[in-house]
Amino acid sequence: MNKYRVLIVDDEQLIRWSLEQSLKKQGYQVQTACSGEDALEIVRNESPDLVLLDIQMPGIDGIETLERIKEIDADISVIMITALGVLETAVKAMQLGAYDYINKPFNLDELSVVMRKALETQALKKEVEHLRSEKKRTQGSSRIIARSHHMLSVLDMVEKVARSDASTVLIQGESGTGKELIARALHFDSSRAEQPFMAINCAAVPETLLESELIGHEKGAFTDAKAQKKGLFELANGGTVFLDEIGDMQMGMQAKLLRVLEERSFRRIGGTKDIRVDIRIVAATNKDLIKGIEEGTFRKDLYYRIQVIPIYLPPLRERRDDILPLATFFVEHFNREFGKSFSGFTPLAQQSILEYDWPGNIRELRNVIERAVILEGGDRLELEMLPSCQSEFEPEAVTSDFVLPPEGIDLEVVEKQLIQQALSMCQGNQSQAARKLHLGVDAFRYRMKKFGLL
Repeated sequence: MNKYRVLIVDDEQLIRWSLEQSLKKQGYQVQTACSGEDALEIVRNESPDLVLLDIQMPGIDGIETLERIKEIDADISVIMITALGVLETAVKAMQLGAYDYINKPFNLDELSVVMRKALETQALKKEVEHLRSEKKRTQGSSRIIARSHHMLSVLDMVEKVARSDASTVLIQGESGTGKELIARALHFDSSRAEQPFMAINCAAVPETLLESELIGHEKGAFTDAKAQKKGLFELANGGTVFLDEIGDMQMGMQAKLLRVLEERSFRRIGGTKDIRVDIRIVAATNKDLIKGIEEGTFRKDLYYRIQVIPIYLPPLRERRDDILPLATFFVEHFNREFGKSFSGFTPLAQQSILEYDWPGNIRELRNVIERAVILEGGDRLELEMLPSCQSEFEPEAVTSDFVLPPEGIDLEVVEKQLIQQALSMCQGNQSQAARKLHLGVDAFRYRMKKFGLL
């Protein structure tokens, strides 16, 4: 049975009957209506995929019926059936959203072809819309895992900037903190989402090639320019260009970028015509650009041009509330990818993950989890499966006069008391108290939070 539902709307019973018989033989699910009023009722209740609609009918004519169908569901394909001599009306119907029209008396084979094309176009539109919404869902800020105050503030900023008309944004943060993820969110949460997102790593492309990649070149502009090439600025017109590692861009290219930012136009290499573009440029770096200005490696005027709206991504060690949710997300992700079934972490592994400083940030965390899921087996990930974190837990050769009483002891009670005593001895100074217990500040604060002392 054909999955498509077709509604035939015509006041002539013979036409309705002949069309119904023909379409049913082709496998369509068919309904009929003899008036515009009846057709609108069926559209509201049944949502057909395609409507064959006669233009000339008593009561509500085909044009008004078409308008009201589109008000109910703009995605329904409508093919108008018209008598010869009413071409202007058919053209108006097309302007109002009809897919096509066919003249009476019509050829059934010709009608079948038009119907098939209409339904294929409709299916393609639905697929494109689905892909767009799915891309927005998976690339926008909603997919960014954030529980910490730092990252919730960042996402609030991203949401505001994405909705704005800001043409330049600078994202700063250590390597591995997710700068490209934020750049994509700025694009896919904005009105530019349906336009291109183009990314390039400025550190990975030589200066001579970077200019060609960004602004393009004309045929014959240089020895190897055998054809005209459009650059990313031109290809991304209406969308966003992400310039990753802009701190590594050479001074000569910085000057050319500044001109694009200021004039929103450029000339291809070897070109004579200015090309105007409407793009948002999102730049990112893990370098200290102020230091670069002082050292003469980064232009001061370019810095002030791109940092109108700066977004700083904190390292993972400064957003510890995000560590476990991120780790859990990666476990679930790699479970699906590699057919594993890890349910999480053992308590010791979880504690090690929370207390490790993650110098490589989210990228390091992802790699550690991916390696463990690929190589290991079992129900939960254990500390031994996470080599990067184990250094935090290497036992020290210490002696102690403490003797465990026969009845045992609640270790967490002791731990809480030690934390309180250290704070008391150091008049509340957390750094000094942490040193008393041979802990890092972050590990000490984690324990304070754990026991409700923070």
